[in-house]
Amino acid sequence: MKILVTGACGFIGFHLSKKLLEKDYTVVGVDNLNDYYDVKLKEDRLSVLKSYEKFCFDKIDISITDEFLAYVKRESPEIMIHLAAQAGVRYSLENPYIYLESNLKGFLNVLEACRHNPVKHLIYASSSSVYGGNHKIPFSTTDNVDHPVSLYAATKKSNELMAHSYSHLYNIPTTGLRFFTVYGPYGRPDMAYYSFAKDILEGKTINVFNNGIMERDFTYIDDVVDGIVSLILHIPHKNENWTQEKVDSSFAPYKIYNIGNNKPVNLLYFIETLEKELGKKAIKNFISMQPGDVLKTYADISDLENEIHFKPSIQIEEGVKMFVEWYLNYYNLV
Repeated sequence: MKILVTGACGFIGFHLSKKLLEKDYTVVGVDNLNDYYDVKLKEDRLSVLKSYEKFCFDKIDISITDEFLAYVKRESPEIMIHLAAQAGVRYSLENPYIYLESNLKGFLNVLEACRHNPVKHLIYASSSSVYGGNHKIPFSTTDNVDHPVSLYAATKKSNELMAHSYSHLYNIPTTGLRFFTVYGPYGRPDMAYYSFAKDILEGKTINVFNNGIMERDFTYIDDVVDGIVSLILHIPHKNENWTQEKVDSSFAPYKIYNIGNNKPVNLLYFIETLEKELGKKAIKNFISMQPGDVLKTYADISDLENEIHFKPSIQIEEGVKMFVEWYLNYYNLV
């Protein structure tokens, strides 16, 4: 089976592609290798993937319509996993137009590619940020998500709506995944845990937002990848018993899931765990809440538990330990 992974040189895309290759899938990867963060990290991920015989890569920007559609037509993948996007809540406050180009136009091109080159299943990245100002926890896929607090979140909610329309109009099975604070080796340097590690080791001050009164449902990358792989052949079907209240499924072949650890961690405890593994104390600067941030994320993963027996196995202490071991080795600090 041939699987096309967009954003193959990104954090989740890299780990997913590697896992698929280890399972003997054929993987075609695309990425535009932009400079949102250190391109060398993306190139190093790519070099790992290129060591696998069943991997091929093309540098392609999914927002360039003709180029991307021609590529998909040529490759004719059976499954498409769409992970390419402009990430980052805070960055969306500074550079909003980039998000429209990548996350909306790029996603439309993905849907059009699936329309003209029928795939068995489109799996795409949504985000826990769609829950926005919701106060009820844990966050459930049956909750209303009409109150985003960042443009990034609004683009991800838009992706879910766009996917539904194409599922309905063209009978394309689509599965949207709301990721909850994914972390681990080869992660994104703009994520707090990564920048914290760097600054702590360099003796720089770290900014702790909302005075540390925040919780995140940190989810280790291996758990996320296992969930995605299990969903590849778990193809959504039309729900003949659908009612308007069932917002996570549809009369179309469409489904939404949360992928999280289902165990929120206090930000200060996370920093304490990172300090322990790094062997160095952080210099903390306690500041107020930032625009676009939320106090707590907490995933209800009951659907995944029931349907594919998904159960995260990596707790925060073990996950942070594995990240730090990778970080110290990658940057030659040991």
